[in-house]
Amino acid sequence: MENRIDGKAFAAALRARLKEAVTGLKAEHNLVPGLAVVLVGEDPASEVYVRNKKIATVEAGMESFGFVLPETTDEQTLLAKVDELNKDPNVHGILVQFPVPDQISQQRVIETIDPAKDVDGLHPINAGYLASGLDGMVPCTPFGCLMLIRDQLGDLSGKRAVVVGRSNLMGKPMAQLLLRENCTVTIAHSRTQDLAGVCREADILVAAVGRPHMVQADWVKPGACVIDVGINRIPAPERGEGKTRLVGDVDYSQVAEIAGSITPVPGGVGPMTIACLLRNTIVAACRQSGVPMPQLD
Repeated sequence: MENRIDGKAFAAALRARLKEAVTGLKAEHNLVPGLAVVLVGEDPASEVYVRNKKIATVEAGMESFGFVLPETTDEQTLLAKVDELNKDPNVHGILVQFPVPDQISQQRVIETIDPAKDVDGLHPINAGYLASGLDGMVPCTPFGCLMLIRDQLGDLSGKRAVVVGRSNLMGKPMAQLLLRENCTVTIAHSRTQDLAGVCREADILVAAVGRPHMVQADWVKPGACVIDVGINRIPAPERGEGKTRLVGDVDYSQVAEIAGSITPVPGGVGPMTIACLLRNTIVAACRQSGVPMPQLD
């Protein structure tokens, strides 16, 4: 489909540029960016994410440090591990895979990570930097979305953008990034009156709520750029008993007939998240080492 945004291809090109940047940092500055990923427990989905992150990190020529802690790990033990990584000069980025077990406070983990190594961009200091227009670490998925949007539309000044969802991980930073691009931004959510009508005003519509096929064709302005961040599993009896398939928050087949450009699920935003995680790790390594930033975008 002509208006389909191929996030997989875009992410592959970005990762190739990042690999070149890492090669240059090694040769010119003897700097090898290092990413540490900590997993608590044996959640199958989290294990897949962590494995994919490790593969991508190594393929980019970066150092990968992996730590798997038992499901019964207490908060103090996890925070001690994070503190150890904060002090390790070979580790430039730290990512604790969420969710963590109930006995551990996710927010306390976030606040314990050194903001300079917070490649997820979730620390309150980094959130404050983003809101203030300063250079902090930016959450990977929103930044990946922004890259796809800019690739489609070029200059975003004056565009009307609607972000459906207000999470700290996605909705709020996405809105801040679009505001930084001089868009007129609305954050919509479950309490928004006439949500469909609000969405229809958008030149750029970002859906990030976790409700399968919520955004219908009559919610979308003709020609709009639609970014679907949702990852939802729904039953797929046509594939066999108990089988499921991935769908987004947008009814892709219908909205694709209306939108000027649209990301599919899977193959849209997802691949950009890991690519931007690698990018953030390189940025963090350069800042911590006082090395000039290579061209990454």
